[in-house]
Parts: sequence; C-alpha cells; structure tokens
Amino acid sequence: MPDTAQTQPASNKPKIDLKMYGPAIALALLCILGFSLNTAFLSEGNITNLLTRSAFIGIIAVGATFVITAGGIDLSVGSMAAAIAGVMIILMNSLIDVLGTGTLTVVIGATSAIILGALAGLANGLLTTKGKIEAFIVTLGTMGIFRSLVTYFADGGTLSLSFEIRGTYRPVYYESILGVPIPVWVFIMVAISGWFLMNRTTFGRYCTAIGSNEHVAQYSAINVNKIKTWTYVIQGLCVALATVIYVPRLGSASSSTGVLWELEAIAAVIIGGTVLKGGYGRIGGTILGALILTTIGNILNFTDLVSNYLNGTMQGLIIIVAVWLQRADWGGKSKT
Repeated sequence: MPDTAQTQPASNKPKIDLKMYGPAIALALLCILGFSLNTAFLSEGNITNLLTRSAFIGIIAVGATFVITAGGIDLSVGSMAAAIAGVMIILMNSLIDVLGTGTLTVVIGATSAIILGALAGLANGLLTTKGKIEAFIVTLGTMGIFRSLVTYFADGGTLSLSFEIRGTYRPVYYESILGVPIPVWVFIMVAISGWFLMNRTTFGRYCTAIGSNEHVAQYSAINVNKIKTWTYVIQGLCVALATVIYVPRLGSASSSTGVLWELEAIAAVIIGGTVLKGGYGRIGGTILGALILTTIGNILNFTDLVSNYLNGTMQGLIIIVAVWLQRADWGGKSKT
C-alpha cells in the first residue's frame, strides 16, 4: 500500500524577530524620516543634543528595566528626581558659607543625591516586599509624597542653585570628553553596567526567574524579597545619577521638575522589548527605546505636523502600541 500520509514541508523562509530587531529598525526609520524633513537633523549639534537629552531618561530606564523584568513597576521616578534635586540644591547652597563654591561642595551634593536615591528606592522595595503592598499602589503613593516634598521645600515656587556655585557645577552637563558630552558618557557606563548585571550575573537571571513565576522562584531557593528590593534600590540609584547630571542644566528644582519622566522611562523599557508583565528584560532594547523617544520629540521640533504639547500623547500611544505588539502573535495565535 502506498503511503498516503501527507507531510508539511518545513518553511525555510527567514523570519525577522521583531522583539529583537524591531527597536533598531524603528530608530533607523525615524532617522531617515527626520533627515527627510530637515537635513539639519543629522547635524553634529543636533545629534549631540539628542544624545544628551536621551541620557536622563535612558539612565532611569535602565533601572526601570530591572524593576519591570522582576515583575514590578515604579511610578515615582519623576517625583523622586524632583525631590532629590531640591535637597541637593538646598544642601549645596547651605554649604557655600562653610566650604565655598569649589568642587567639594558639588561632590557632597552629588553624594547626598546618590544616598537619597538609594534610600528612596529601598523604601519602595521594602514597602512592596515586606509590606506586601502592590508596587503600583506603593509607588503611586510615594510619587505624591516626593512631589509634595519638593513643593514644600520650594514653598510653592522654585529652588534655585546659587549663582556662585553654578560655574563649578555647570561643566557636568555642558562639557565634553573626547568630543562626547559628559551625560552621554555616564549613560554609556550605566548601560554597560546594566547589561552586564542583567546578562552575566545570577542577579539578572534571578530577576528574570522572579518575573516569569515568583512562586516557582521561591521554590527554587531564590530570595525573592531581597532581589525585588534590590531592583528598586537600583532604580533609585539610577534616578539619583540622572538627577546629578540634570541639575546643572537648569540649576533649579520645582514641582514641575521630572514631570512624566516615569511615563518616558516605562515607554523606553517597553519599546525596547522588555515584557511589561515581567520575565524578560533587554537593556540594549531599553537604550534604543530611550533614543527612539528622544528622536520622536526631536523630529516634532523640526516639523509642525504635530504640536510639541502632544509629546505626552505620543508617548502614551507608543506604550499602548508596544504592549499590543508584545501580545500579538504574528503566526495567528494570541499570546497569553
């Protein structure tokens, strides 16, 4: 009897992994669009400005990648940055009479910012893990606390860094090393450190395991509470570092400082391919996501097609589309 079974030949058609290569393709298309709208888009000055502005959100987004990969969320980063900036400015202004306007005053101010960021992240982490409160609720609450604190410190106005010390602190934002702005160097170092921590250490593997299935991770002898708390500490440190290089840009802090930074950070992470529900994180993708967001804002500055006031709308739409793309199965089935 002839064999009548029919076998389906395997398809050798190459497939593009959108999760892996999508962000890079999107960034390339945006650059082409920007150049087609205005040739000045690829000028040295504009590229330098674009990379420098990407540094702030990019640094914060690297921290957010760890939090989200482990199944958490942090909505307080923008308000945290504002509060840290306010404390930095108050401290440095008060030290001028004692230490003068030299580098030591700036170093003390920056060190205080790093400590405050770590403590703020630790508070978010402990309330989430030891307090058994949903991360969304905890960080929503601390978002309000941090924002009200900076408003209180500024008495409803603006905290301004003393003019005498601005000359010392200003180079942190405006100077370059080997032609590359200092904020970009900081971004590069944070990105490399974050990539190594996520992909080459047990900590990164534990974050992925916890985000995939927290209960299984516990049964696998992973200290879930410790790892999740550390992700929030890393987030706080990243926020503090971004604040340190942001303050010399304007030399002030107010209730409007850092508004929507949490939206931009989460958008950068999701655009980069990190899964919002946890279990999969990509530092490289997050970096591309931050560049994509900044590039979109930069393109809007070059054209009147969309008002700059709609940046928040664009970012919100990007998050929705990015999450939908993550859930879509291009083979015809929906992901759960």
